[in-house]
Amino acid sequence: MKENNSFILGIKHGLPICFGYLSVSFAFGIFAVGSGLTVIEALLISMFNLTSAGQLAAVPIITGGGGMPELALAQLIINLRYSLMSVTLSQKLGKTVSGLDRFWIAFGVTDEIFAVSTSKNRSVGRIYMLGLILTPYLGWSIGTLLGAVAGNILPDSISSALGIAIYGMFVAIVIPTAKRHLPTALCVLGAIAVSCAFKYLPMLSAVPDGFVIIITAILASAVAALLAPIADEETDSSREKPVEKEESANA
Repeated sequence: MKENNSFILGIKHGLPICFGYLSVSFAFGIFAVGSGLTVIEALLISMFNLTSAGQLAAVPIITGGGGMPELALAQLIINLRYSLMSVTLSQKLGKTVSGLDRFWIAFGVTDEIFAVSTSKNRSVGRIYMLGLILTPYLGWSIGTLLGAVAGNILPDSISSALGIAIYGMFVAIVIPTAKRHLPTALCVLGAIAVSCAFKYLPMLSAVPDGFVIIITAILASAVAALLAPIADEETDSSREKPVEKEESANA
């Protein structure tokens, strides 16, 4: 199979992701400084932990005084899907990708980068992956920096309004799928029920936020898997991807 190893093509494919990340990370930057973090702390979180859901969950744990085991376990559960993505992506990597290259590629894998890189009908090389990861990474980091700085400048009313935009992103991602997919809907409803229990029941309200996230994720996923397991045929069909035309540009 011919290898796609064009840096320019990687940049081109990464630009739409970059622009999408700018708005989301801008909201995260506002949320982070609004929760009590400094601009530098917010920026470093985005530079070293490239995951919107993980970052959003980490902020209340950090600002609430949670311990490292709580933070690490929450990140492990939330970001476990990336290990599965990396295993799948490793089968698409070309011969120019060394063992050391796989470390930074694994660090840079996000849902969107995974989708783009695995949709190709040819293997992808080291230089292509560098271009594909670099632009979204810069967009995520720059957006966080701009949002964090804006959070210290804009009036509180505007900062608060912009700060909830990141929650809107997750709602927009989950609701359309939940409307047409029963296991997803059950998982969402289960997570809401468990979260409300930890919020309003006196015997549970003292549990730290980090452990609430961990317990909610495990319980909601387990209940949904028991009540509405995904059939093997459905799983297999979801892996099928349409073969797209490759662009003429290549190295």
